[in-house]
Amino acid sequence: MQPNKLKAHAAVLSANFFFGAAVSAVKHLSPAVMAPYAINSVRVLTALPLFWLLYALKPGRAGIDKSDVIRFIGCALSGVVVNQLFFIKGVSLTSPIHASLLALTTPVMITILAVWILHEKLTLNKTAGLLLGIAGAVVLILSKDLSGTASNQLLGDSFIIVNAIAYSFYLVWVRPLMLRYSPVHVIRWVFTFGTVMMLPFCWQPMMATDWSAFNNTHYFALAFAALGATFFAYLFNVYGIAILGSSVVGAYIYTQPVFATIVAMVLMGEQLSITKLLAAALIFAGVYLVNKKPVSDRLGVVEE
Repeated sequence: MQPNKLKAHAAVLSANFFFGAAVSAVKHLSPAVMAPYAINSVRVLTALPLFWLLYALKPGRAGIDKSDVIRFIGCALSGVVVNQLFFIKGVSLTSPIHASLLALTTPVMITILAVWILHEKLTLNKTAGLLLGIAGAVVLILSKDLSGTASNQLLGDSFIIVNAIAYSFYLVWVRPLMLRYSPVHVIRWVFTFGTVMMLPFCWQPMMATDWSAFNNTHYFALAFAALGATFFAYLFNVYGIAILGSSVVGAYIYTQPVFATIVAMVLMGEQLSITKLLAAALIFAGVYLVNKKPVSDRLGVVEE
C-alpha cells in the first residue's frame, strides 16, 4: 500500500474512533451540565480558529471560486449544521449504543442518494441491503432501552437518522471540491459557513451554561468533543476523502459502533442486549450487501 494511502486509512480510522468515543463524551455532558446546542457552540468555536491557524502557519490559496459557493454552503449545511445539531441533540436523548448503531445507516443512505442523484442501477443486492438496513434501524428504534441512559429514545433515534442522512449528503457533495482545493482549504471554508449558520441556534444555550457545575471529567469530555471529535476528526476525514474517496471513508463508519460500544460499556455502564445485537446484525448485513460488487464486476466482465 502506498504511504499516502496508508496515512489516509490511519487518519480515517482515528476520525471514527473520535466520533465513536464522542458519543459517551456528549452523553456525559448533556443534559447533565450542558444543553446540547451549547456543546455545538464550543465545538465550532474551537475548531474554526484552529482551521484558520493552519492557514496562517502554511499560507496558500485563501478564497474560493464563485461557482463553488453554493456547494460549499450545501456542505456546511449538511456536514456541520444539520449533522452536528441533530447528532448532539439525538445523543442527549437516546443511548450511546443506539446512536452509534443508527449512524451505520449512513452507507445505506449514500446508496439511496447514488440511485436517486447519480442514477446508479438498483441491483438485487442493493435492494436487499437497503431492506435489511432499514429493518435493523426499525428494530433498534422500536426496542426499549433498559440502560436508563435514554430520556426520549424515539425522538433521539429519529434525530440520529436525520444526522445520518445529512452526513450522507455531505460525503457526496464534498468530493468534487477535493478535486479543486486542498483538504484543509475545503474544511476551513465548510466550517466558516457552517459556524455562521449554526451560532444563531447555539449562542444563547452556551451563554446560559453554568460552568461552576463542571468538574474535571466534564472539562475533559468537552475538550474531547471539541478537539478530538471536531477539529481532528473532520480534518482527518477530509484528508481521507481526498486520498481514498467518499465511499471508502463512508465504509469506515462501520467501526464507529465498535469504538462507541466499548467506550460506553466501560465508562457509561451500557449493556448489549439480544435486540441490539439483532439490529446490529441486520444493519451490518444490509451495509455489506449494498456495497457488494456483482460477480461480473469482480471478474472484470463488462455487461451489455
